Amino acid sequence: MITLLGVGHVFDIGRAVRAEILSRRPKVVALELDAARYQALMSPQPRPRGFSVLGLLAQFQVRIANQYGVRVGDEMVAAARAAEEIGSDVALIDQDSAVILRRVWREMSGRERLRLLVSMIGGFFTRKERVEAELQRFYQDEQGFIREFARELPTAKRILIDERDAGMARSLRQLAEARGDVVAVVGEGHVNGLRIHLEGAPVQVVHLEQLRSPPAGPNASVNVSVQL
Repeated sequence: MITLLGVGHVFDIGRAVRAEILSRRPKVVALELDAARYQALMSPQPRPRGFSVLGLLAQFQVRIANQYGVRVGDEMVAAARAAEEIGSDVALIDQDSAVILRRVWREMSGRERLRLLVSMIGGFFTRKERVEAELQRFYQDEQGFIREFARELPTAKRILIDERDAGMARSLRQLAEARGDVVAVVGEGHVNGLRIHLEGAPVQVVHLEQLRSPPAGPNASVNVSVQL
């Protein structure tokens, strides 16, 4: 069984992620991280960033996370620690983020680069209320939201979403076949693509919206089964 936990890196969902992993006790906890990002999250030392696309994205995420009272990636740290607590292996299933973003920038048209920079700079003025509004728009029409992103930034959509979905799905399928039950902690925007690529495998999904509003009760479960 592969369980997909759809997360957001700036929300206070660490406790809900931990609870899902402890209740399922998988053989493997798979994280949407590469080795460098994993080490940065697990290390208490701050990592200075220069002026770059990756640095701008990181600064934007830190600003939003601060509004929610958490650190960026707290849910990944909670997942890794929960895995250690129950003796599960941790698997890093994403590609090197720095390499990916350099490739995105290199392959983008000039118009796409301008749109991306304007969007990222505008993000520094984004407040929590805007994030919540965008989330609701995503929940109400995920496919429309993704299509809009693809129209504005087709190169970013292809590399950041489509290709990573395919690569992470291959890793998850291999882990499940070799090890058994896997819980994958991935961005909510990857969940639908992963489900498509994992067709034929037993898959369960816990969406971000559910993790942010877990039901009351010590033994309550927040999962919705999606058998593919």
